[in-house]
Amino acid sequence: MIEGNDSSFVSKKRLIFLAVVSAAVMTGILIRYASVMLSPKDIPVQPEVTVERGSILDRNGRILAIQTTLYNIAVTRSAVTDKPLFARTLAPVTGIPEPQILAELEDDYTDFFYLKKRITENERDQVSAAVRKEGLRGIRLEPVQSRTYPENDLASHVVGFVGEDGFGLTGAEYSFQETLSPPASRSGSAPAGCSIMLTIDGNIQYELEKIAKETRADTGAEAVMLIAAEAATGEILAYVSEPSADLNHFPRSTPSERQDRPALYAYEPGSVFKIFSISAMMDAGFIRDSDEFLCDGLYTYTASNGASIRIRCLEHHGWLNPGGVIRFSCNDGTAQIAEKSDNVTFEAKLRAFGFGSKTGVELPGETAGIFRPNEEWSLRSKQTIAMGQEISVSALQMVEAATAIANKGRRLKLTLLRSVYTHDGEPVYTHEPVPLGNPLKPETAERMLSYMQLTAEAGTGARASVGDVPIAVKTGTAQMLDSENGGYSQTDFISSCMGIFPANDPEIILYLVIVKAQGETYGGRIAAPVISRATDRIIDYLGLGRARATSVSHSGFVHVPHLSPVEFRNRMPDLTGVSKKMILNLLTGTDFYVSIEGDGYVTAQNPPPGTPLEKGMTIELEFGE
Repeated sequence: MIEGNDSSFVSKKRLIFLAVVSAAVMTGILIRYASVMLSPKDIPVQPEVTVERGSILDRNGRILAIQTTLYNIAVTRSAVTDKPLFARTLAPVTGIPEPQILAELEDDYTDFFYLKKRITENERDQVSAAVRKEGLRGIRLEPVQSRTYPENDLASHVVGFVGEDGFGLTGAEYSFQETLSPPASRSGSAPAGCSIMLTIDGNIQYELEKIAKETRADTGAEAVMLIAAEAATGEILAYVSEPSADLNHFPRSTPSERQDRPALYAYEPGSVFKIFSISAMMDAGFIRDSDEFLCDGLYTYTASNGASIRIRCLEHHGWLNPGGVIRFSCNDGTAQIAEKSDNVTFEAKLRAFGFGSKTGVELPGETAGIFRPNEEWSLRSKQTIAMGQEISVSALQMVEAATAIANKGRRLKLTLLRSVYTHDGEPVYTHEPVPLGNPLKPETAERMLSYMQLTAEAGTGARASVGDVPIAVKTGTAQMLDSENGGYSQTDFISSCMGIFPANDPEIILYLVIVKAQGETYGGRIAAPVISRATDRIIDYLGLGRARATSVSHSGFVHVPHLSPVEFRNRMPDLTGVSKKMILNLLTGTDFYVSIEGDGYVTAQNPPPGTPLEKGMTIELEFGE
């Protein structure tokens, strides 16, 4: 039994102790709370999802672009314990001077920096070996997706280029970005991109690029465009814009090398355009094949209001029918023919060929050219447009319009895309010809082909003839606009030539444009011979029938050797005469550093055949014909 108030249990010392303990606990809670509040939240990091980018191939399966892996050298300054050793070790394997590496390490702007970006597998192995040997800290090698272009500058304007962020910047790499590299989903799945097969034939492309380079050198021209297309499908077999850029060194290229002229460059086509203007007026019934026009060297026309125009011709051709106007490229006769047409019908017929509109070919930035509506024409517009002035076109528009002449009046859409395949090789798209209407009646198209064939046999296009295969030709020479002084330049010209062959059953449309040739500029003299050379190469490659072809007897049995990729195992094989396609596993692999020069087939190699192969060694290959 307790009586009264016993205060001995609650002493002053116990109260002090309890207060101290409580304060300590509260302090601990506050510290923990502050720590939680001030520390960064633990947000789960979504792992990076990469998508394997599809390849780009030519119509024969020749690889023009393929996915590879490069590496960035990432450095954390605070983790580098011995900066002089770090710089001394990495200088020889990165090619960066030792003082420069030291300066980077001493820079305290940020703790993290990239010492070097986009090094090869071989360089990565050398860096890794040096880091392990010296036990360096604060360095890591980050893999990044990259792109390799085994054929360098072959069809570079069509293939295009991928930037460091993995997105296409030009050409098919840009146009088919989401097909080649579909966006990765947030769920973590990484679908592989599709591969695209272009309509380009690498062999024809290679031959025509050589011809274009030689033409540019011979004429001193600023640029050369050369396009070959299948008449019956609209598929582009060769697409040449010279100068061109090496895609493996694209950032070093010049603006001129990067310019895709066949799609982007708009120019006045000159007399080649007469095949479209005259066939349009013939098709509309304004003229007949039997009509004749007197060329006295000067066309004059006076309107009812007294205004007049004068157009000179290079010659006094005398009496010509429409075929003669084409054959001799007569300006006077062309203007007289145009005079018979009304503006509205003439404009409509030319627009039916596609002029004034983009072709829609699978390349970025295509021009529509300039073709003003007839309401804005002057007194002389109809006549000058008929001669290929007062209208600007692209080389692609000219080729697409020519499909109507080659296909009995039916115009076909041009394309660079032959097919699309999934990562597993399943086809998801195959090109079929796309008709774009009938600008001409079949008989009008055939009549124009006959005019053009006569032009190749005994007219301004005679130098384009190949002799034993009939070809339909039209040449052109157009003064370029003088952007500084106005009017037309007296020194700068567009020289061109259109060829369609065989003329009796068209298979190929070939179109050449030479920009600002120096010296001789007449299309019949400098452009027509180039068309002849290009036609010869294509005829031989495609095996088209020739009148001079040798007839031989044969058993009918042909032995075709089995071709398979070359294997690189213990020793260096003999690669003489081997194409790039047969050593693709070497070019895209990671075991060796490969240096290549030229195109065609291997003509020289280092190391020689039989040399033991070691991982990381350099293999040098020279290619030629």
